[in-house]
Amino acid sequence: MTSDWQSIETPRLILRILPPPALAALGAGDRTEASRLTQCDLSRFPDDQLSIAGVRLKDLGDDPDYLPWSLRVMALKPDLRFAGHFNFHTKPNADYLKELAPGAIEMGYFVLPEFRRQGLAEEAALGMMDWASRAHGVTRFVVSISPENAPSVAMARKLGFARIGSHIDEEDGYEDILARDAPQ
Repeated sequence: MTSDWQSIETPRLILRILPPPALAALGAGDRTEASRLTQCDLSRFPDDQLSIAGVRLKDLGDDPDYLPWSLRVMALKPDLRFAGHFNFHTKPNADYLKELAPGAIEMGYFVLPEFRRQGLAEEAALGMMDWASRAHGVTRFVVSISPENAPSVAMARKLGFARIGSHIDEEDGYEDILARDAPQ
């Protein structure tokens, strides 16, 4: 793994941050400009995922220090093709997690259908958890998953996440909240 926070490397992936101009381009649907700015092929970034760029751009407007935790491209080596995206929902120790999982950070991801069930989300999660714990001392990680999303639930369990609660997400409905400690 590289120590450069802008591009975290795993065996098969480069997890490259989307800087504000790339988020703005992607949010506007300009995949060509976003690709140029990130030096990754984002031509297959799905329409139904574009709104995440606008959400993260707003988060950065509210707090520029959020950038290292923001939206990243899951780019397949060596050609840097888009396979999905990964992000932490906030910086560590967000207020909404203080009671349920003090000091934790919540993460989320998306993988294109043709790359699912190949371990890419697991590889990205492990790489990003390793970076967050080594570089920033994060000791706990959270994911929120619909119990009906069997592949994500299975991956979370494989990674050692255990249910600590539940909530109703405005967009996704009922979700279990799962947590695990940082990798050793």
